[in-house]
Amino acid sequence: MPGLAECQSLLRLLIARGDPKAIPQAKGAIDEYLNTAPVSARGRGLRVLQRDALDLHVGAVGVQRSFAETVDVYIERKLAEE
Repeated sequence: MPGLAECQSLLRLLIARGDPKAIPQAKGAIDEYLNTAPVSARGRGLRVLQRDALDLHVGAVGVQRSFAETVDVYIERKLAEE
């Protein structure tokens, strides 16, 4: 899936940092993935990203946890649009 690994790596880094100012960057990475991925792979790729964010959410605290929740909500909204 084009761009999935790059998007996943960036989201992991941003969640680890937990900087609320980077939320637009996380959303942009997800949007960029959706713009480059084949239509048939988008939903599956979003679920991979969502599962990864949820896994990070479990071990996170404070701002990292909040950031992971925000990523999850955004991905859920994108899944509903697919």
